[in-house]
Amino acid sequence: TMAAPGGGEGGSAGRRLPPHSSPGLVLQTVEMHTGGEPLRIIPRLEAAEEAVAAGGLSLLSLRREVAATQDHVRRALMHEPRGHAGMYGAVVVRGGAAAAGADLAALFLHGAGYSAMCGHAVLALGRFALDYGLVAAPSCPETAVRLHCPCGPVTAFVPWDGHHSGNPVRFHSVPAFAAATDLAIDVPGHGKVVVDIGYGGTFYAFLSAEQLGLDVCSSKTRDLVNAASVVTEAVKKQFKLHHPESEDLAFLYGTILTDGKDAFSEEPTTNICVFADEQVDRSPTGSGVTARIALQYHKGLIQLNQTRTFRSSTTGSLFTGKAETKFGDYNAVVVEVSGEAFYTGTATFTIEEEDPLKYGFFFK
Repeated sequence: TMAAPGGGEGGSAGRRLPPHSSPGLVLQTVEMHTGGEPLRIIPRLEAAEEAVAAGGLSLLSLRREVAATQDHVRRALMHEPRGHAGMYGAVVVRGGAAAAGADLAALFLHGAGYSAMCGHAVLALGRFALDYGLVAAPSCPETAVRLHCPCGPVTAFVPWDGHHSGNPVRFHSVPAFAAATDLAIDVPGHGKVVVDIGYGGTFYAFLSAEQLGLDVCSSKTRDLVNAASVVTEAVKKQFKLHHPESEDLAFLYGTILTDGKDAFSEEPTTNICVFADEQVDRSPTGSGVTARIALQYHKGLIQLNQTRTFRSSTTGSLFTGKAETKFGDYNAVVVEVSGEAFYTGTATFTIEEEDPLKYGFFFK
């Protein structure tokens, strides 16, 4: 058996796993996945905490600040050789303005930058917050964990037995809405297609893969990714997004290709989410489920409190979603998304100063 890091039988120093000391940057992470989509959690990033303490920044401002001054951390942990093309992460921010009235705040990281919302991460962070002791008085059999995301406050509901968190976890979204329905878009190589645009903490374009001559269940992932990416670029050029609260949120995060089964059914509906820079979500996508439910509700295809099951075309993992309550006069709904998040380990990453690839590399 391998000796435990930092010790080993008889505590013999020679048996410890290297590196024995690292003068460079050391980053400790908790590793999780939700429905197959990874989440690399950074429990503490001192620079982010200092920025919050100094400036009382909003989370959207902190997101800009971290992107400007700490982007090497994102690149080191998301990109190869420590990460991979599908890697996803979260920086936990405690205390100060960032988490005012919440148990924790989170910044979301991916291969190309920083997202405003991430459902699979919220499900995992709900468990992490309980197990890491971030919730003052957890209750059995379920604890509400309040998170601040850049898009706004969300609440996760996590099973708790007094010692450990469990599954399934559910969360209530920020108000979700249909931004556009039946929008005709010219897509290079595919001609005119019809898309819906929904907001679930971030904006996505939705269309059936069939419109692009593909099948979300049987086509090659590469073909689905290429087609979805072309749609994303076309929508960005041809449709101007607005968000009622902040123009910082008014960007198209990606395209979700579906099996076209939008009408309510007990059967799962399958989709694949391609976001950021051609990154593929391994899970059914929490913010995508949120936006898709909002669209289905807007079109009268589902009623409040009708639960639908969503399947990822890449891993077969399942989330459920339902429109819980109406919100305001904007025909918005608060959506409940449920899924399972699991721990996969912990890691200590070191960055040696003289390593020419110390902050990672990324290629397609």
